[in-house]
Amino acid sequence: MGLLRRKPKLPPAARPPLSDAERVLAWAAAGPGTAGAEGGGGAEGGGGGVLVATNLGLWLPGRDARLGWHDVLKAVWSGRELTVTPAERVAERAGYVVVADGPAETYLLLAPAELPHQVRARVTRSVAYTQHHPVPGGAGRIAARRVPGVDGLTWTVRYDPGTPTDDEPVVAETDRLVAAARAATAPTDL
Repeated sequence: MGLLRRKPKLPPAARPPLSDAERVLAWAAAGPGTAGAEGGGGAEGGGGGVLVATNLGLWLPGRDARLGWHDVLKAVWSGRELTVTPAERVAERAGYVVVADGPAETYLLLAPAELPHQVRARVTRSVAYTQHHPVPGGAGRIAARRVPGVDGLTWTVRYDPGTPTDDEPVVAETDRLVAAARAATAPTDL
């Protein structure tokens, strides 16, 4: 009977510094063997810590700040491990930001409960538009994301590896594609 089962409370010592408008949706302890950033030593010195999903984003062990849902490029749940790939800002252009994959962080979750579901739901809900487009010499994904507390959409472009991101024809085509996507998603009944 799921109705009678109580969710365990987040221990006060594991509670991140939440903002006034932030509430905990789910949490899970990361166990020994947690890899942290790929190729690195691991979250909080080799494993452990707590992942906390809130209405505003995801708190990860070893980080001083929350990772906003709009800043999660990928989140993969294997059934035991949650791998999170954050966006890294590469450049800011007129009307959009160019991002790239940050180092993926993998966490072994001992008792995942609702955390993987909340991560998937919140990341998916943040995406308002996504489309992969060819550009001269490569391709890129244009995305519009919802940011909690911010009106409108935040636009990003993530180029495929090997795409000459700073070439003038690439920038011009990307500008055109983002402008077309913005126009296609703009509300018409205002």
